[in-house]
Amino acid sequence: MTDARTTTTGTDWAAWQRSWDRQQEWYMPDREERFRIMIDLVEALVGPAPRVLDLACGTGTITARLLARLPGATSTGVDLDPALLTIAEGTFAEDDRVTFVTADLKDPDWPARLPCDSYDAVLTATALHWLHSEPLAALYGQVAELVRDGGVFMNADHMIDDTTPRINAAERAQRHARMDQAKAGGGPDWAEWWQLAAQDPVLAAPTARRFEIYGEHAEGDMPSAAWHARVLLAQGFGEARPVWASPSDTLLLALK
Repeated sequence: MTDARTTTTGTDWAAWQRSWDRQQEWYMPDREERFRIMIDLVEALVGPAPRVLDLACGTGTITARLLARLPGATSTGVDLDPALLTIAEGTFAEDDRVTFVTADLKDPDWPARLPCDSYDAVLTATALHWLHSEPLAALYGQVAELVRDGGVFMNADHMIDDTTPRINAAERAQRHARMDQAKAGGGPDWAEWWQLAAQDPVLAAPTARRFEIYGEHAEGDMPSAAWHARVLLAQGFGEARPVWASPSDTLLLALK
C-alpha cells in the first residue's frame, strides 16, 4: 500500500530502519531476543504462513523480522504516527505481502479500517505503554475480537510490578547507568533521533505532524504482567502468561 509519502525517490529507507533500531537498542539491548521469541511462538502456535496484524507498527520492525523468518506470512501494519509510517511504507513499498493502515487505536472504530476481520496473530512491541489502563483494557477487547480461535496475541512492553519497589529502583538505576555509558559511545537517543528526522527533506513534514498528534512523548500506564494477563483472560482469551522477561520488559502471550 503506497501513497504520496512513499513516492519520493532517493531516500535510503534501510538506513532509517538501522538508525531506528540503534536508537531503540540504546534503551533495550535485548530487543532482538524479544523478537526472536515472539516469532518462534507465532510459528509454533499458528504455523509458518500466518496472517498477522502488526499493532502500533511504527517503522514495521516486527513485520521485518516476521517476513525474514516466515516468508509465507502476510502483515497488516496499523499506526497513527505519520513519520514512522512513512519509513514503514517506504521500506515495504515493493512487497505485496505487506499493507499499512493509518488509524488511531483510541478510536473505537479503528478495526473497521483493517482489510481483514480476523488474524492468526496480533503482535505489538514497545507501543501500548502510552495508553492508560482503561483504554488499554478496551483495546484488548477489540484485539480479542480480531484474533481467530486458536490464534495468538503478543505484547512485548514495559510491565512494572509495583509490589517490588526496591527491585524496581535498583534495576532502573543500573539500566540508566548503562544507557549513559552507551550514550558516550555515540548514537542518537529518542529526542536526538527525532531531531534528525525533522531535518530530513522527506521526513520533515510527517515529523511535524507527528508532534502535533503526540507531543514530545506520550506517557500512559505500565501495569504488571499479571494485570495484562488478567485483563486478556477477562476479554475472552483462553490462556495468558509471560513467555519471556528481562528485568524491565515482558513478552506476554495470550492464546484465544
